[in-house]
Amino acid sequence: MAHDTHEYHPPGLQHQFEDMGQQQESASIGMWMFLVQEIMFFGGLFTVYLVFRSRYPMAFAAGSNHLDALWGGLNTLVLIVSSLTMALAVRSAQLSNRVLTVVLIVVTMVFGATFLGVKAIEYTDKYNHGLIPVDGLNKKIPVEGGHTEHASLTVPLETKVSAAEETKSQEQAEHLPNPKGNFQIQPDDLKLVVMARDGKFLTEAEKIGYFSNGEIDGAKFRDKVRIFFWIYFVMTGLHALHMIVGLGLMAWLAWKAWIGTYSSEYYSPVEMSGLYWHFVDIVWIFLFPLLYLLGRHFIAHGGGH
Repeated sequence: MAHDTHEYHPPGLQHQFEDMGQQQESASIGMWMFLVQEIMFFGGLFTVYLVFRSRYPMAFAAGSNHLDALWGGLNTLVLIVSSLTMALAVRSAQLSNRVLTVVLIVVTMVFGATFLGVKAIEYTDKYNHGLIPVDGLNKKIPVEGGHTEHASLTVPLETKVSAAEETKSQEQAEHLPNPKGNFQIQPDDLKLVVMARDGKFLTEAEKIGYFSNGEIDGAKFRDKVRIFFWIYFVMTGLHALHMIVGLGLMAWLAWKAWIGTYSSEYYSPVEMSGLYWHFVDIVWIFLFPLLYLLGRHFIAHGGGH
């Protein structure tokens, strides 16, 4: 009489692997190879940022001062906490705690959605203030009582004293005419350069790139600030896209965890997705100071160091 022999088959073991250890190692190597190419991808963008910022620091400082550091700081805190909840989710999966794993993954998704919501608020603000670097894509504000080409102002150097004494009016800036929805800068951006030149803080590239015949050329300076916002939207936009992909992964993980797929014997998808989530968080840790904080001291100290 033949006896049926059943060899134990760990849950989640794919047929091409000999055991769970080999499968786990292959998954880890694959994920780290993917993350290395992601590092090279974002590394190229960071290099572009550093090259242009070294040439036009005042234009980048002006652009940075149009970003809300409080929103950026909130998003930084949100992502740091989300990394904690994701790490706890991996640990819960390792301990075969199905319910807690699902809860922690969902909480991580809530933090990710909060991050995207804050970015939507920031992008809307840039749209309203004419800071999207593509002409015609900003909010169109009609001209009242005549025409004003605010963005192409040329400010004489003699105005630097009175300009330094004026305070910023965000409410007024929000209603500056922009009938065509073009990218524009604010008068205070030009005053910043006046103070910087007076304090001899401009690079050689800036002395050529901002001025025409001894006066600030608003159009030339605007184009340099436009570079900053191109970099801002490309880098934060791609980061947000990675966050959306991460939320999709989290939704899939939550479902698989709910149906009891993961246990102490098989939790590799949760761990690998956690690595991806941590990478996205780390990228933002670099984006926040580079885009939101560097250069803000120029405003705080009147253009000086």
